[in-house]
Amino acid sequence: MHDTILPMNENKAKTLLHQAEQILIGAGAGMGVDSGLPDFRGNQGFWRHYPALKGLSFAEMANPAWFEAHPERAWGFYGHRLDLYRNTRPHAGFKHLLEWLQTMGKSWFVFTSNVDGQFQKAGYDPARILEAHGSIHHLQCMEDCGQPIWPAEKTTVVVDEARCLAEPPLPACPGCGGLARPNILMFNDFDWDARRTEAQEQRYARWLQSGQGLRVGIELGAGTAIPTVRHELESRCDWLIRINPRETEPPTRGLTLNCGALEGLQQLLA
Repeated sequence: MHDTILPMNENKAKTLLHQAEQILIGAGAGMGVDSGLPDFRGNQGFWRHYPALKGLSFAEMANPAWFEAHPERAWGFYGHRLDLYRNTRPHAGFKHLLEWLQTMGKSWFVFTSNVDGQFQKAGYDPARILEAHGSIHHLQCMEDCGQPIWPAEKTTVVVDEARCLAEPPLPACPGCGGLARPNILMFNDFDWDARRTEAQEQRYARWLQSGQGLRVGIELGAGTAIPTVRHELESRCDWLIRINPRETEPPTRGLTLNCGALEGLQQLLA
């Protein structure tokens, strides 16, 4: 890490991006807002998208206990999200950033807390993506029968959206036939199968070790409620460019662009 602390402005940020040997891209829920995805900010925002769950917070619903107590409700929630993410087209900022990285010949890696698979859909190399909280596009067995994590490509969940309830048959493990769940790290989750993410972490660690020069971070839509992405980029980058319309406190070494991800990327990479 470089110890020099200097004030930064937008022109300085652009210069550092061009000088960087490595670009670390960090993305939180705000990255998908310009694609039309919800960020579930606050209970009112959550209930607006899931009125049948009024009275429950996102953290209470995103809990593996529901797969034991009420699997139809659990898969009503996650089945709807699976379909939503499948049908969402990544906004133009994804493509703009990837094309810039390729044109400039930059070494890059994505660190994201999102489970939506939008970077892969936008054409980013899956071998350069760390999904810190797992992926909704992969499933695991509730019974831990030994079945490896499997892709959800052939899984279809029919959901009664008015009641947020999934209709049978619910997704099942191809090994034992028991109930399946998304391979996502939920709240109070002690049964998450982390092996897929651990393989991503190993590739990420090798990438970090391979860089000897300047590493610049681009943080996109990552808040403080779940600060995984913020903490990671602040600890790994020599300089950090934070793009967020809220929670805009600038990093120690860097600056904040007070706007959404799409506008910020267009402004930064122009």
